Amino acid sequence: MWRACSALLFAVTAAWSFTPVYVLEFCHGTDSADCHDNTAANSQPSSRFTPIKSRWNMSDSNLLQSLDRFRVSCGKILAFPVDEVDGSFVRTVKNCVFSKSTPTPLRGPLRVAAVSKDIIEEILDLHVAVTQSEDFLHCASGSRLLPGSVPLAHRYGGHQFGYWAGQLGDGRAHFLGQYSNRKGETWELQLKGSGKTPYSRSGDGRAVIRSSVREFLCSEAMHFLGVPTSRAASLIVSEEPVLRDQFYNGNVKTERGAVVLRLAQSWFRIGSLEILAESGEIDLLRKLLNFVIKEHFSFISLDDTEKYLVFYSTVVNETAHLMAQWMSVGFAHGVCNTDNFSLLSITIDYGPFGFMESYNPNFVPNTSDDEGRYRIGGQPNVGLFNLEKLLVALSPVLTLEQQKQAKVILKGYVNVYQMRFHQIFKAKLDLLGEEEVTDGYLIASLLKMMEDTQSDFTMTFRQLSEVSAQQLHSMNFTQMWALDDLSYHTHFSDWLNMYLRRLSRRQNGSDLDRQHRMKHVNPRYVLRNWMAESAIRKAEMNDFSEVELLHHILSSPFVTQETAEEAGYAARPPLWAERLKVSCSS
Repeated sequence: MWRACSALLFAVTAAWSFTPVYVLEFCHGTDSADCHDNTAANSQPSSRFTPIKSRWNMSDSNLLQSLDRFRVSCGKILAFPVDEVDGSFVRTVKNCVFSKSTPTPLRGPLRVAAVSKDIIEEILDLHVAVTQSEDFLHCASGSRLLPGSVPLAHRYGGHQFGYWAGQLGDGRAHFLGQYSNRKGETWELQLKGSGKTPYSRSGDGRAVIRSSVREFLCSEAMHFLGVPTSRAASLIVSEEPVLRDQFYNGNVKTERGAVVLRLAQSWFRIGSLEILAESGEIDLLRKLLNFVIKEHFSFISLDDTEKYLVFYSTVVNETAHLMAQWMSVGFAHGVCNTDNFSLLSITIDYGPFGFMESYNPNFVPNTSDDEGRYRIGGQPNVGLFNLEKLLVALSPVLTLEQQKQAKVILKGYVNVYQMRFHQIFKAKLDLLGEEEVTDGYLIASLLKMMEDTQSDFTMTFRQLSEVSAQQLHSMNFTQMWALDDLSYHTHFSDWLNMYLRRLSRRQNGSDLDRQHRMKHVNPRYVLRNWMAESAIRKAEMNDFSEVELLHHILSSPFVTQETAEEAGYAARPPLWAERLKVSCSS
């Protein structure tokens, strides 16, 4: 039985990981049980991540009151060769990492539809009132450059749906520059939807409201879930007409253009290295690698002859962790191509993503993915595939012996992933203390029952966090719709008895303490597609109230909030949600 369940553990969902999150220090809900601090959390956050803190504790005196003194720098990036050909016309580019490309201003009246106060104040050192200025509106939409900015488009390639696609690059994004804030952090600012570049191929360089709302909301939602991610500072919408065939069925519609100001500590991705290796530009490949190591992997010495091997080992490890974190919140990226995989192992390029509702390892959010290559249960294997392609790109700078060692490192990916899987589910189920032989069975069989009963992924774990031990013993799941669905499974009673015995053997504090720990690792709210769609429909009518509401609620996903409950964000999804589709069209 144990062997069978161990196999199921890997086959159904491979491995999962979790980084505990420190929730915000305030509560907007009426459930006082959710409003205490994090001191009861069972484990410490990974050293790789900084606990999330309240975004409301900044002194206004430290913030810039206008953009007059705000300045970005492009000096480090301009140390790379830049495309000798000027202009944004589409072309094949060689022997460079960037091309100069000026954003194309959006036409028509512009509007700041949404901003992230957390980013504006905590990362960009600006008072949030600055976002209401004309300067911000123009700079965040691409019609005016920030001081110090030299707008660039990044050249990269990639494997798309398993096949080498050649030159890709920033087809509708412009790098604005690096900003170093008062905390000593350096962030790269980028506009998405800001017009054509040399890498636009047949595209128009624009993004529409539909896709931009999704990127803005999900970037911030993932951050507050504790998942490494790029960030979204603002969303600017326009009246500029943009033609889109959303589902590639010949039904072209006119939508409206929008621009997202997004940030990451680096936008370099696996495809950044692939294009250089594929083109035989080995000196430039080595230069880019040295830059990435120096700026983002400072524990690696550039004098170390094994530096590229250590770099690869780190990326393998962190990618395994990221894949596990995606799975831990039921997140399916939708387009896991190598050009969408960050070298820093953060989530980037939000497109046809989706948060799984009913538990289904074959959940595919992207209707363009006909073969289900990027189904949620396949993401760990796709991570492995992408790391294999990274190794191919690194091979020109590795010795034969180092290449052999790198293959051994890659083989360890699955073990790292499985370990993280087990860690997260022990935390999600509050399986404290030393490993017990039944832990793996409890995890695997729960997932199998959820699959059989089509139980909701997010709310099953959340309601297990909220239900009392007495309710579990009596199987009283009144007003707990997800647990009620699960309870109809033939083996649920046996599983529950085994789970309760496991909890009693390793009990740490009261039942309230257990609930508290579990609610800090099992979110009540995620950005379900129907929630995003509801906000998009309003936004397309110039009503951005639900975008603002969702952004606010998803900034505290572990805290029960009255406004979220009234909106039904923790209720059973509406029937129309089942008919929703998202695609690569954006």
